Amino acid sequence: MKRGFYIGRFQPYHNGHQYILEKIAKTADEIIIGVGSAQLSHEPANPFTAGERVLMITRALKHIGCPLYVIPIEDIRRNALWVAHVRSMVPPFYTVYSGNPLVVRLFEEEGIRVESPAMYERDSHSGTEIRKRILEDGDWESLVPDAVVQVIREIDGVRRIRQIARSDGDGREPW
Repeated sequence: MKRGFYIGRFQPYHNGHQYILEKIAKTADEIIIGVGSAQLSHEPANPFTAGERVLMITRALKHIGCPLYVIPIEDIRRNALWVAHVRSMVPPFYTVYSGNPLVVRLFEEEGIRVESPAMYERDSHSGTEIRKRILEDGDWESLVPDAVVQVIREIDGVRRIRQIARSDGDGREPW
């Protein structure tokens, strides 16, 4: 059984993630997707809950043709123990797919095989860029799968991102 592991924050899940997971699905028998920083939400850099991110991922990958396990993973803030924490939260896997230098290093130190797939249009396909475009009323929809657009609309995510990005000194009248 060739089971791969891919982790990200998915704030939000975008076409770059989709591209990599579609490539992994061509060679893996199963894919475990770790939703990192699962405890974070309602923050400018982490606007979506773990459950909302799971929904985005599962809907976007509905027709990928490879069994998936989407599992939220909370941070423990101790890098030396992080791999053991991840392994305790997910089914066994044999290959990690990541371009994140810290993730690569931590898994390699534990003797786990790591592959670093080429990123897909990284300048525009990043959660940071997508959240920025949402704030600026720019085109963000073309950077995410249609299923993710639907989830963000369903949860009123655009309004949430704009609301939590405001400061308390934004010129509104006091109550």
